[in-house]
Amino acid sequence: MSAGAGGTQGRHGLLDGIVGQARRTPRAPALVWRDEEISYGTLLRLAARERGRIAHLPGDEPVAVPAVKSPATIALVLACLLERRPVLLPAATLGPQALDRLHRQAGVQEVLRPCATDASGPRADPPAHPAPPTGRPALLLTTSGSTGLPKIVPLHPDALDAFAGWAGAAFGIAPGTTVLNYAPLNFDLCLLDVWTTLAHGGRVVLVDPDHALDGARLLGLLRRHEVHVVQAVPMLFRLLADAADATGTCLPAVRHAMFTGDAIPGPLLGRLPGLLPGARLHNVYGCTETNDSFLHEVDAGAPVTTPLPLGAPLPGVQALVVSAEGAVLAGPGTGELLVSTPFQTRGYLGVAAARQVLVPHPERDDGRCYFRSGDLVRRHPDGSLTLEGRTDHQVKVRGVRVNTQEVEHLLLGHREVTEAAVLALPDPVAGRLLHAVVRRAPGSGLNSLTLRGHLARRLPRAAVPSVLRITDDALSRTSTGKVDRDRVASAHFTKEN
Repeated sequence: MSAGAGGTQGRHGLLDGIVGQARRTPRAPALVWRDEEISYGTLLRLAARERGRIAHLPGDEPVAVPAVKSPATIALVLACLLERRPVLLPAATLGPQALDRLHRQAGVQEVLRPCATDASGPRADPPAHPAPPTGRPALLLTTSGSTGLPKIVPLHPDALDAFAGWAGAAFGIAPGTTVLNYAPLNFDLCLLDVWTTLAHGGRVVLVDPDHALDGARLLGLLRRHEVHVVQAVPMLFRLLADAADATGTCLPAVRHAMFTGDAIPGPLLGRLPGLLPGARLHNVYGCTETNDSFLHEVDAGAPVTTPLPLGAPLPGVQALVVSAEGAVLAGPGTGELLVSTPFQTRGYLGVAAARQVLVPHPERDDGRCYFRSGDLVRRHPDGSLTLEGRTDHQVKVRGVRVNTQEVEHLLLGHREVTEAAVLALPDPVAGRLLHAVVRRAPGSGLNSLTLRGHLARRLPRAAVPSVLRITDDALSRTSTGKVDRDRVASAHFTKEN
């Protein structure tokens, strides 16, 4: 890891940052939940109460804390971190059978839920320091689990410290900074939204999941609390932009806005300078397994072009582009992205541990482990990288290899398209054919003939969808804010197939 990867916070540690802030300024606001503030002192007292029962648990196996968003849940997770007890954060929406399998794979013996909802009653003074290091993981996150059981991604304390050090400095998070937390607590985005913010003395505004799709409420929340830093999937920015247009308002307090997790459509990107007139706009690339890896700052005054470059590797990050034959590409070309970061996991837990996703350098021993991202990227002659799709999104249509995400990116590049999904569906004659669903901008007269011409000028014939549906309705989305392709297929094409 380079000297810049961890920064000051990386040397002192995430937990020391939170405890130190609570001792220096116990009355400073740490969290905002449903418009009520919870101070650092209150947060640490709640964690101290939870810490007592964690310390008395038998064994040293991981515990599970359902990721139900609330200050009490954050206090409980903080208590686990302070006690050096690995904590699994399963999604609150997982069914009982999936939860049971996940617990068994992680070695969980105890499922904990918050027992304290306020700081009244007998005082519980927090211990002076976190428990001594154990060498075990700190957080056990999960992948989104769009297919099958989510994979368990353990992150060790040194990875959390390094990330908090970089992110705090990169986005100016300090006492007095207000950061929005839009993502569920089990998402890796919370490492910045929640844990980095608390480590640097900032204030976290927690979005109530019940209101996560209500653009007017979200806009009011950001305006009321003068949020300075926003990180989220593009869906949030679309909700905010629509609400702002309807009310004739904007968000001048935002200083940094980061979109991540999915490609941002060109039309939406073009609306952000008006929504966030004082903000620096960043495209962030990363995976749960590696955390953030690349950062690109958008020039708000330049013409909008998509897809956006991945940007520059973060301090301490190394990246390779590897061809289908396993050769590392030194110049222009397309291949799978391999990434090594100071923030990454050391490997999956459970059945996924057998997957060879952490590999050495394909051509020489440089002492690093690289994560096989499964993302296809293109290196351009100027050295910049753009995301082309997924290795598992490549399909053959009439004998021609097509990347469905590349087709989606081109559709989203049309100024009158706000959402798009491209699916490779079975066909009794051709084997597979491409089907697309596009949501057009409000008031647009966009039709399928115009869109076909837009694609035909840029793609080989086999990559132009055989069926192209245009809708004025929002496309179904997963809990992560990404288009839910299974539900889109069921809604628009089931009768045909």
